[in-house]
Amino acid sequence: MKRRNFLKKTVSASFTSIIGAEIVFGATMPKGYVPLALQNPDPFKLFKKDPEMILLNDKPWNMEAQAHLLNDDVTPNKYMFIRNNGIIPQNINAADWTLTIDGESVIKKKTYTLSDLKSKFQRHTYQLTLECGGNGRSEFDPPAKGNQWTVGAISCAKWTGVRLRDVLEDAGIKDDAVYVGYHAADYHLSRNPNKEAISRGVPMKKALQDETLLAFQMNGEDIPMVHGYPLRLVAGGWPASASGKWINRLSIRNIVHDGAKMTGTAYRVPCNPVAPGENVKDEDMCIIESMPVKSLITYPKSGAMISEGKKLIINGHAWAGELQVAKMEYSIDFGSSWMNCQVKPPTNRLAWQHFSAEIAFPKKGYYEVWAKATDTGGTSQPMLLPGWNPKGYLNNACHRIAIKIV
Repeated sequence: MKRRNFLKKTVSASFTSIIGAEIVFGATMPKGYVPLALQNPDPFKLFKKDPEMILLNDKPWNMEAQAHLLNDDVTPNKYMFIRNNGIIPQNINAADWTLTIDGESVIKKKTYTLSDLKSKFQRHTYQLTLECGGNGRSEFDPPAKGNQWTVGAISCAKWTGVRLRDVLEDAGIKDDAVYVGYHAADYHLSRNPNKEAISRGVPMKKALQDETLLAFQMNGEDIPMVHGYPLRLVAGGWPASASGKWINRLSIRNIVHDGAKMTGTAYRVPCNPVAPGENVKDEDMCIIESMPVKSLITYPKSGAMISEGKKLIINGHAWAGELQVAKMEYSIDFGSSWMNCQVKPPTNRLAWQHFSAEIAFPKKGYYEVWAKATDTGGTSQPMLLPGWNPKGYLNNACHRIAIKIV
């Protein structure tokens, strides 16, 4: 609280002396907003070199990329965020790997080798957006427990595998099938063999989509170990927790799957809006499915300094869960006015879309470039933090970068 009050006073009294630049559109800043350049104890951090990947936790491993590292159309393996719930399995031999299909709603329990999957079913490749449900959690106030993701828990790699639908149909699905739950080879943090680190999944409608894959390649190569080698589920557009790694069993359920991190508050948000800090009963929490519309400026890096009179080209990506992005805009006056960006159609359904714009600044000073996407359903990103929720999920506030014109 003391730090927040200090920042508010700093904004009004001495921003220019600290940063060495005027906030050109300071009069239009939303009430209570603290400029990016002062949201860190070190106000000059934006103008320094940072490490590439940021480690949030090593028990289990959780890492994110900085926004400017995600500028590629297709996310390189090395910059894909890491979100693990347990301990990475050891000594995997792909030649011995099997996938078992079981559960109340499978006609007959069946087991496939990795070779069976690759030879028996047609291969498909899709570029698919995977975003951690907690991406952006660090902005919530009151703070939410969990890894304090900023904006880098997002990726859009190319995944190759077989359609989950084809495998399920080969095994046989009963008419009462409701959900597909996954089970994996990673270890619970306690190393208790009777506990699963995570066992989530998707409802049948999502499981049967063309783009939902049992994948064995990422960007044309074997999936890296940390991302699920040798087999993982990929269900683009939904929270990445639905895309289980190291998959060795799928349960076809006649109920909503009740595995580890499927119940209680895990990957759920209040079914109705609540006040910040309010306690919410488990039965009033709804499972996260399609992710909300969102965007990310990937060029230039926040903290860029531009010569006066020079125009700035920005690049980035936008995505909208099961929908597409219909419009992309930017603002340099804290959301008081908006200008259109160019936005490209997705490579395929559930892939992110690339946007760009050329920006002219009226004079020297400090600016923030804000990006706002609108989906095909007409929903736009909120300018700042959306409705609070206990676990800090689904922050799709406008991404912002700091720019100094010198």
